[in-house]
Amino acid sequence: MKDGILYGVGVGPGDPELLTCKAVRIIRQADVIALPAETKENCVAYRIARGAVKEIDEKEFLFIPMPMTKDRAVLKESHDNGARAVEACLREGKQVAFLTLGDVTVYSTYLYIHRRVAADGFSAEIVNGIPSFCAAAARLGIGLAETKEELHIIPATYGAEEALKLPGTKVLMKAGKKLGKVKGLLKENGGEVYMVENCGMEQERIFRSADEIDENAGYYSLLIVKERRDG
Repeated sequence: MKDGILYGVGVGPGDPELLTCKAVRIIRQADVIALPAETKENCVAYRIARGAVKEIDEKEFLFIPMPMTKDRAVLKESHDNGARAVEACLREGKQVAFLTLGDVTVYSTYLYIHRRVAADGFSAEIVNGIPSFCAAAARLGIGLAETKEELHIIPATYGAEEALKLPGTKVLMKAGKKLGKVKGLLKENGGEVYMVENCGMEQERIFRSADEIDENAGYYSLLIVKERRDG
């Protein structure tokens, strides 16, 4: 029996209509849907995909919980266990679609599984999705980079203070519980500040200045900081 293939599928930021045609096709063809959660109901990526692929519930599901921690030992154990679970399906010749938010190549926990599975000799492919920061910029009606502007994608919990000194446009992702601190830094640094919470989802909220930002906003909040300009 030929081994199956693992697909890391980006489902976009929130709006089911932003799934790519390829993502929809891979989900429909897959034997197993892998989710980075303990249940379907707790997985945002699943809820987004179900909005575009109603028949997803007819599939076999594989749950691979990903702990929210920076403890390397805990993370390694989780990633090792997840890779082994996926490989068990692949050995049975099953096609596995691992769903992840936004684009698979941007701060995605799937990549840890992908590298392990590929290193063990199995086929693993990435199916790109629309990145959250592109969708947020479109929702705001602004550009991310024009002419010679630089674009920096920054994990807000790692050195945001220094990153905000960079030229061009800064995208701050995963601010989480440090949003209050990040808001203070943004007010000190100036510039044009935008934030979109739950982009493309029912609870979407838009903020167009640092002062407006709700420090208690949810995990799926993304900040865009542009240098102030006259024209």
